[in-house]
Amino acid sequence: MAVPANAPVHDLGSLRIDDSHRSSSSWGKRLSIFFGLLVVLGGLSGAVFTFWNQKPVVEVVLVQKSANNGGREALLNASGYVTPRRRATIAAKITGRVTGVFFDEGTHVAENQLLATLDDSDTRKALNAAKADYEASKAAITDFEVQLRNARIQLHRAEQLQNAGVQTQEQLDNARTNADSLQAKIALAQSQVVSAETRIQQAQQAVDNCTIRAPYAGIVVSKDAQVGEMVSPVSAGGGFTRTGIATIVDMNSNEIEVDVNESYISRVHDGQPVTAILDAYPDWEIPSRVRTIIPSADRQKATVKVRISFLKLDPRILPDMGIKVTFLGAEQKKAAAADAATILIPRSAVHDENGKKIVFLVKDEKTERRAVTLGGNRGSDTEVIAGVGIGDTVVVKGPENLRDGQSVAIRK
Repeated sequence: MAVPANAPVHDLGSLRIDDSHRSSSSWGKRLSIFFGLLVVLGGLSGAVFTFWNQKPVVEVVLVQKSANNGGREALLNASGYVTPRRRATIAAKITGRVTGVFFDEGTHVAENQLLATLDDSDTRKALNAAKADYEASKAAITDFEVQLRNARIQLHRAEQLQNAGVQTQEQLDNARTNADSLQAKIALAQSQVVSAETRIQQAQQAVDNCTIRAPYAGIVVSKDAQVGEMVSPVSAGGGFTRTGIATIVDMNSNEIEVDVNESYISRVHDGQPVTAILDAYPDWEIPSRVRTIIPSADRQKATVKVRISFLKLDPRILPDMGIKVTFLGAEQKKAAAADAATILIPRSAVHDENGKKIVFLVKDEKTERRAVTLGGNRGSDTEVIAGVGIGDTVVVKGPENLRDGQSVAIRK
């Protein structure tokens, strides 16, 4: 087939890439890869730097002198709470609406002091009805007694006429029956009076139940109802009905309640001297004494409950405060032993390193490895004979790979 003379000619050679251009593109790719690797290496090195320079977080405790036990050996340490023996939630005996509340939290109340009142309109109506029945029965007795006197006069006249032979036996019997009937009506009315008196007492008790009073002297620690709310001795109406009015605590009945591990309960006995320290007042040592050991163990916690009495109460001792106690042994004979200062640290702070006991101190936010000589154990603490001084800061919890001279952050 012939090609026209003016047809376009395809120049495929113009599509060829010159060798110089091909070399420039290759170098660009290489530079891009090189800079990309630099960015990746920079990120990795930053991450490694951050990882190696991150301070481990530790928990510490300040070493303090143990309590002065007056020359007695400390046998056991335990912790617990202040618990009052007399603590009661005051509730109403009936269901009713609160019309008055006459106390607030922290109010000192005396025995039989008025705390609150309930709506007594219905009970007072019942009381008034019982009193009305009582008065009606008394009035009926008075009326029957008047009729009885007249009936006895007629009976006496009928007997005289019967003896004179001018009246029939039937008339005499009717007069006697009328007198006996009135006597029976009086006896019935007297029984109704007694019944009315009982109903009055019941109605009065219902009215008294609308008044809530303190069963003993103490301090109100909880205000559980407000004016206008419904209260009931049993749970009713879901969250719209209260079951209590107030909670009262007898501060003179405060004592200590602790759980002692059953493995150490043999070291505790009734009347044993105890030193107690409130968490709120760590520098105040309170002399106490074991009141009783509850004769039952908790199988889940493997503990026995011990109750301890304060030898002297103080207004600073409040219910549910945390407290630590030390059970003391017999008095030591050596005066030097009584004056010696015993240093206690938590057993979790001690580490075993190739048979040696060590602890880590924190000074200027860096750890310091310190070898220690230990004494006996006291509950969760252990005695330190040498190696640690009063005022040192000891690590009690931290990473396992803690080392000497390492920078650390203290957990607040």
